[in-house]
Amino acid sequence: METWELASYVVTVIGLPLAIFVFLFEQRKERENEDEEAYQLLSDAYTDFLKLVLENPDLHLRTRSHIANLDADQRERVMVLYEILIALFERAYLLAYEEDMPDKKRRRWLSWEDYMREWCARADFRDALPTLLQGEDADFAAHIRRIAEECGKG
Repeated sequence: METWELASYVVTVIGLPLAIFVFLFEQRKERENEDEEAYQLLSDAYTDFLKLVLENPDLHLRTRSHIANLDADQRERVMVLYEILIALFERAYLLAYEEDMPDKKRRRWLSWEDYMREWCARADFRDALPTLLQGEDADFAAHIRRIAEECGKG
């Protein structure tokens, strides 16, 4: 009987806390894997977007300067591509942005913010933002407007 009682104490004092620790560790690891997977899916979606940009070289979307002489078809394609881009940026914001992020998550987020800054450096993209942001998440819209304002001053 004493052996069983001693064994129950050992389990209570050592086994239970160890089991809780292992459970919490696995949960944290799983969350990190989910974050990494979400980041990878978003990165793949951005790569797909860039492929669309490459398929439309006449739109000159990889240049920083605004191309003024676009015909109606080209302007429509630019707006469609910008709509795709805004949807992608909003998805990234909703999935990846937090006020107080751990360092690893912050590094991932800052890569998205770099993409946003790159596109907001284009005057035509900034000019299209009021139309593009209609119906989008209010926090995301405020965030990208702030970025666009900073890029417009520089």
